[in-house]
Amino acid sequence: MIDHRLGAALSQLVVYVDGFNLYHGLHDKHGRRFHWLDLVSLARSLRPQDQLVKVRYFTASVLDDSQALSRQDTYLNALVAHNGMAIDIVKGRYQKKQKSCRRCGGTWTHYEEKETDVNIAVSLVADIAQQTATSAMVISADSDLSPAIRTALTLNPRAHIMAAFPPKRFSNELKRLMPASFTIGRAKFAQAQLPQKVQDPSSGHTFERPAHWT
Repeated sequence: MIDHRLGAALSQLVVYVDGFNLYHGLHDKHGRRFHWLDLVSLARSLRPQDQLVKVRYFTASVLDDSQALSRQDTYLNALVAHNGMAIDIVKGRYQKKQKSCRRCGGTWTHYEEKETDVNIAVSLVADIAQQTATSAMVISADSDLSPAIRTALTLNPRAHIMAAFPPKRFSNELKRLMPASFTIGRAKFAQAQLPQKVQDPSSGHTFERPAHWT
């Protein structure tokens, strides 16, 4: 796409959201008040000079907590209903393991999100290789993504790739690799909230912000 006012091609932006990293960063800093987040609106506000091609949201379904799973499903449905083809939901999985304390003998269940790093890495490299994206933004502070970013930059050294760090999250390695990286401020989250009620234009179903998220 050409912006004739500028006489230059607009960057084709794809945004990759590490759902686990973003959720816990937001919760650690702001509690639940910004969980009803419109990721497409956020992406556009962070890179208004680019043409947004897609937001890819990487997450996994909650295990062993039916109420949390219901809230998560409501949110994902609202995102798609509000933004249509502008957003993709890419799901990994949670894995649970039993852990024990050698000192006291106590045991507990540990939940670990799997596949998200790999899914982000594969999508980023594929989009850059296929020239779906000439500009990429990774909303995460997970340094495990560094090899994928290096590969993408090798495939297209002219690609503009940056990280947008969630609150309470930062990676020196990602910052060194992508000097344009920055931390997302509170105002951006506050201004990018979904409507209280979102109606699916195709089914007519309404999805309402969970009362728990206040």
